[in-house]
Order: sequence, then structure tokens, then C-alpha cells
Amino acid sequence: MFPPTSRYYAIETARLEGPDGRQVVYLRRRFVPQPDAGPLVAQHVVVEGDRLDNITARYLGDPEQFWRVCDTNAAMEPQELTEEVGRVLRIAFPKTGAI
Repeated sequence: MFPPTSRYYAIETARLEGPDGRQVVYLRRRFVPQPDAGPLVAQHVVVEGDRLDNITARYLGDPEQFWRVCDTNAAMEPQELTEEVGRVLRIAFPKTGAI
């Protein structure tokens, strides 16, 4: 249903039946993994004007993989990672799965 690069790739689907009998398919909850991800690729010091998609493109080669940086840094909200100038972000490859 989702490509291997998606944060939802391994998430199961479930079905819910409404009162009218209509079935709705949805994704089960995705739990953010522990921040000790795979091998460290780099550390990035946030500077004024940084955007997470650009940081991710630079280190992982794909701006849509920003969620991996969020997972590695235990961030629920992507924008919080670049709000503080000087913050050090860990950039890591996942333990399993493709990028």
C-alpha cells in the first residue's frame, strides 16, 4: 500500500464498520521508535533559515525522508527540530528497511 520509504510502510490496516454497514479502512497507529536508530550518518547544527526537508535532502538524499530525522531525534512535530539555532540534530540510517 505504501512504498518502502514511507513511514507507514509496515503499518497494518484495519477495518471499521459504520452504523450504516459501510466499511472504512484505516491505518493502525504508528508508534515513534526509540531514538537510538541505526548508524549515525552525521550531526547537523541548525542555523537560521534551516528547513528540515533541505537538511534531509543533504544528508539522506531525499527531502521526503524528514520523518527519519524526526524519529532519530524523538520529535513529534518536525518544525521543532529547526526552531532553535545551534541545536544539534542526529542524522541516522534506520536499523532496518530502505531509505
